Amino acid sequence: MNHTPNPYMSCINACRSCATACHQCFAECLKEEDVKMMARCIALDADCAAACSLAADVMARRSEYAEAICALCAQICKACGDECARHEAEHCKACAAACHKCAQECAAMAHAD
Repeated sequence: MNHTPNPYMSCINACRSCATACHQCFAECLKEEDVKMMARCIALDADCAAACSLAADVMARRSEYAEAICALCAQICKACGDECARHEAEHCKACAAACHKCAQECAAMAHAD
C-alpha cells in the first residue's frame, strides 16, 4: 500500500500541542485564587482547544474546509495566546507560546495553495 504523506502534518501537530496546552491552562486557571480575573483566559482556552481539535481533525481527513477552518483557528489561537501572555503564571506562558506557534502554522496553512 502506498501512503502519501499528509502535507498538513506540521500544522496538525501544532494544533494538537496547542489543544493540550489550552486544556492544561484551563484546568490550572480554575485553581487560581482570583478565578474571576482569569475568566477571559479560561473562555479562550476552551474555544482555542476546540478550534485546534477541529482543525487537526479536518486536516487529518484532508477536508475541503481545512484551509477555512485553519484561518479561523489562527484567529482564535492568536486571541488566546495574547490573553495568556498577559498573565504571569507558567501555565499561561506555556499556553501563550503554544497558541502563537499554532497561529503561525494555521495562518500559513490557510494561505497554502
